[in-house]
Amino acid sequence: MPASNIVRGSIFAAGLAVGVGAASLLNKNNTPTSPISPSPPVRAQVVADEKSTGLVAQGGKPGFTPSRDMAGSLALAPPSSPSNQLASDVFRYGFPGPIPDVLKRTAYVAAYDRRLRHPSWTAEHLTPTSLNRQPAPPTDGNGGRSSSNILQENPKKGDRSKSTFMEDAEVPAMFRGLLKDYYNSGYDRGHMVPAADAKISQQAMDETFFLTNIAPQVGDGFNRHYWAYLEDWCRRLVRPRDEGMKGTGGFEDVYVFTVPLYLPAQGPDGKWRVSYEVIGSPPAISVPTHFAKVVLAARGSPGGFAPGPSSGLPVSGPMGKDVAIGAFVLPNSVIPDNTPLTEFSVPVEAVERAAGLTLFSPQIKSTAKELCRETRCQVIVRRFDDANKKQQQQRGKAGQQGIARS
Repeated sequence: MPASNIVRGSIFAAGLAVGVGAASLLNKNNTPTSPISPSPPVRAQVVADEKSTGLVAQGGKPGFTPSRDMAGSLALAPPSSPSNQLASDVFRYGFPGPIPDVLKRTAYVAAYDRRLRHPSWTAEHLTPTSLNRQPAPPTDGNGGRSSSNILQENPKKGDRSKSTFMEDAEVPAMFRGLLKDYYNSGYDRGHMVPAADAKISQQAMDETFFLTNIAPQVGDGFNRHYWAYLEDWCRRLVRPRDEGMKGTGGFEDVYVFTVPLYLPAQGPDGKWRVSYEVIGSPPAISVPTHFAKVVLAARGSPGGFAPGPSSGLPVSGPMGKDVAIGAFVLPNSVIPDNTPLTEFSVPVEAVERAAGLTLFSPQIKSTAKELCRETRCQVIVRRFDDANKKQQQQRGKAGQQGIARS
């Protein structure tokens, strides 16, 4: 399936983020943001209300509750032929927006939110080629495994150590996220499209380090851990099942949508409110309360990808029968390693409603299978950063001993 199909099918309508936080945004205090301490480990759950397909909190944690006035979306451009004189007069001197910056990269597409100063969404198409895995050499014909079932890492790939975080000049300066905004904020610069998904070339990997692909994330316990496990799980979906990856994989095409969310939490008075931090000096970049990963995985040769009804594009032929969808909403907080991934599973409609986006057409959603019934929805815990810390500590001790002996 050509990657362009999913790009055309993922032209989303821009929606209002829940909550404005105007007081924080207008704060002109130039005092640098002090570091924050990660929130204590929680088994935060976000569940779906089956009747409303909205996200609802449990245990006082942020969630989504349906609201009649949150279903509308904003126009992305002024009418080309205004139907009345008032509209013509209003837009005579310019169109106020909102204007999403749709950024087309080598390995992904993103829409940037100028107000929140992080992506509204990102979309990527994962295949063995995009992940830079190549077929193994042909077998000798003596009954060995087929080369099509074995994947090897391509030595010619992007090197993360050569990439650095960058401000994005494609965004107007007054709306641009800045490197200094993250300094001493207490948050990680969290990738929406991970660098490991863009190994196909150095340019592709470098492009994942634009701040237009970044949002503030809690570091220890989330960005460096559970969020990374989820990213790894998405990549493992495209591995052959016979690689022994604990029942995960077997898909030829995997489409991943990452969506920052702002979800309300219920207070002691029973009312729902949105509360989020804004980092930078002056405050500029909003910190999402949650992040969603929505995955469409396909086996075989689908007939085509059906765009969402708001895209204005013709609906192509029906998808193949081996298509599955899964959606997961994670709180931007510490998540214990032993938390099952299925605890964060929600209907895709819940994410669409919360974000104000149309990810898939009704046809796709009505015929797709449930991803967690087609493959194992289980992350693999890999504490690489902890191992690196131990190695550094051991090298430091060895160096100190060497100095003492000399």
